[in-house]
Amino acid sequence: MLIFVIIPIIASFVLSFSKWDLIGDIKWVGFSNYIKVFNDPTIREAFKHTLVFIAGYLPLVLSISLGLALVMNKKLKGIVVFRALYFIPVISSWVAVSMIWKWLLNPEYGLINYLLSLIGILGPGWLQDPKWAMAGVIMTSIWKDIGFIMVIYLAGLQEIPDHYYEAASIDGVNRWQKFWYITWPLLSPTTFFVITISLINSFQVFDQVWIMTAGGPAGATSVLVEQIYRNAFSYYKMGYASAISWVLFALIFTVTVIQNKFQKKWVNYDE
Repeated sequence: MLIFVIIPIIASFVLSFSKWDLIGDIKWVGFSNYIKVFNDPTIREAFKHTLVFIAGYLPLVLSISLGLALVMNKKLKGIVVFRALYFIPVISSWVAVSMIWKWLLNPEYGLINYLLSLIGILGPGWLQDPKWAMAGVIMTSIWKDIGFIMVIYLAGLQEIPDHYYEAASIDGVNRWQKFWYITWPLLSPTTFFVITISLINSFQVFDQVWIMTAGGPAGATSVLVEQIYRNAFSYYKMGYASAISWVLFALIFTVTVIQNKFQKKWVNYDE
C-alpha cells in the first residue's frame, strides 16, 4: 500500500503543482496547471465526450443487463451455461475485445456493415467517422460489461423473497405489476450500487478508446483519461497530466457524494 498506492498518490499531488518532463528538474509552478486545465479547450472537449459516452453507455448497459438478469433468473434447462457465456467478455482482455470490435466495425469488410447490407442498409463509417466513432466505442463497452452487471442484478434478484410474489399472485397481480411494484423497488439497492460503480468506471474510460480510435477521428472520441495519458507519455507534461488526474478525481468524488446523498430518496432497503 505504501509503495504502490500511498506514495504515488502523494507524488502525483505534488507534481500537479509542478512542471516536469521526466528528464529535467521539477519546477514548482503553483496553481498554473489547474488554471490551464479549466481554460484548455481540448480538455473541455474531452470532458464533453466523456459525458456523451456516459449518456450513451449507462442507460443501455443497465437496461440490457437487467433484462438479461430477469431471463437468467428463470429455472430453465442449461441456464447455467448461458450465464457463463454472457460472462466470458468480462474476463476477456480489453485489448482483445477492442481489436475484435475494431474489425467488426470496419466500414469496408466488417461483419456489422455486412449484416446491415443484407437488409438493404448502408452502414456508416463507424470508427472512421467522427459522427459514429463514439457510438462504436459505446457498443463495444456495453458488450463487454453487460455480463458483469447482469451477475450483480442476478444476485439481487435471488435475494428477493419468494413470498412477495406468492402473495401478489394470490391477489391477481400480473407480471408487469410484479416487476414494477416488487422487483424494481427491491432491486433499488443493487441499482444504486451498479450506477455508482458504472459511473466511476465510465469517467475513467480509456482502454477501448485508445486501442480502437486513439481519441480520433479528429478528436471525436478524446476523453479525459486519454488526455491524461497523452499529456503524460506523449507530451511528457507530467505536472499537467497530474493536475488533470486530480480534477478528474474531484469530479468523480463529487458525483459519488451527490449520489450517496440522494440515494435515500429512491433506494428502498428491505428490513
